[in-house]
This record gives sequence, structure tokens and C-alpha cells, in this order.
Amino acid sequence: MKEDGLLPELAAYLYTHSDPERGRTPSERELAEHFSVSRGQIREALAILEAMRIVERRAKSGIYLTTNDTSVEALALFAKAGLPLDPIQIYETVELRKIHEIKAAELACERATDENFDRLREILKSSEEKLKTGEALSREDRDFHLEIVRATKNSVFYRICSIYYVLGEQRLPVYFSDPERGHRSHQEHIQIFNALERRDGNLAQALMSSHLQGAESYWKGLISGTDAKTPAQTLEKA
Repeated sequence: MKEDGLLPELAAYLYTHSDPERGRTPSERELAEHFSVSRGQIREALAILEAMRIVERRAKSGIYLTTNDTSVEALALFAKAGLPLDPIQIYETVELRKIHEIKAAELACERATDENFDRLREILKSSEEKLKTGEALSREDRDFHLEIVRATKNSVFYRICSIYYVLGEQRLPVYFSDPERGHRSHQEHIQIFNALERRDGNLAQALMSSHLQGAESYWKGLISGTDAKTPAQTLEKA
């Protein structure tokens, strides 16, 4: 089994097979037997999970879950593994995404190249075509926002922001199942693009802030148990 496939499966297995009171998980030997891999492979995978603060290996005691203090990367791994995520942590991640992407809009105004603008135009064109056929814009929404981050020319910034979209991968199609949301989101993307093209950093930031307020409101509704399609949320932006 390849490491990139073992990690999410191992995380899911540890999460579902740990002691509910103490958090202790199966041993390295048991894990190696379950996944039909060597103990060395399990040890390497556990080292990565420990760096993500998912587990803690205690000498002469065993392996223990420490999911109350996991990293953002760990949350993304949980999402890939199909594990339930803490709604509060998800909302906090959305809030952090908003902060980052507002700054990304400002930096993109300074640093975006013709290549970035051409890519954004392609994404907007694809969005327009999907809207005509009634398809959801979940992929285009992700691509549009991440292209703006890419335009900052900061690869670490891009990797961090990419994690946010892994976390929301299952939710975005649901969010965009409302056609009105898709149309509104597309129009706001056009406004943001125009501000970027004019290199107007202040306007781009303001538009991005307003645009992302909808996602923030959406998660607030989910956490509070409010139906995401109630009239109070028709003002949300995607």
C-alpha cells in the first residue's frame, strides 16, 4: 500500500478502533497485520501522524489519539478519510480562510501575471457554461479562489489555502446545489476579477471580504442547526 493511501486509512482506523476513554489505539504489530504492511511502514506513517498531532507515541505504553489538538493538515486528512469533523473547527478554518484570501486578493493585484489573468478568464468562462446547463460550480469556485492565491507567487501560502478546499470538498457541491447561489457567486467572481485586472487592491479586498461572508454565514447556520436554505440565508454569497 502506498503511503498516500495508507495515511488516511490508518487515521480512520485509529479513530474508530481506539479506546473511547483512554484514546489508546492498536499496537504497531496489530496495525501492520491489519494493513498487510511492514512494521517499518506503520512506524513511518505514525511518525507523520504524530507530526500532525493526531497521535502520540508513549514509550513502553503505546499509541494514543490526541485529536483535540490536531493541525489543519490533520483536519484535511480526516476529511479525505471520511471521518466526522468538529463543526467548530470547520467554522474556525473558514474564518481563517477568509482572512487569508482577503490578503491574497491584495497581493494578487500587485503580483498577478498575464498567465494568472488568462487562467481566471478560463475559469469564469467555464462557470458561465456550467450555469447555462444548470451544473454546480463547486470546482470552478475552488479553482477561481486558488488561482488568486497562486497569483501571490507564494507557494507556502498556496499550500495552506489549498487545505481549506480539501476540508470543504464534500460540502461545496451541496452549497452550490442552489442555482441562485451559483449565479450570484459567478457575478461576484467577475467583480473581483475586474478589480484584480485594474490592480485595485483596496476594492479587491473589499469585494473578497463581502463574497466570503456568505460561506461564513453558511457554516454558522450548519453549526447552529439552521437549515442552510432558510430565508435568512438567501443573502449568503458562495
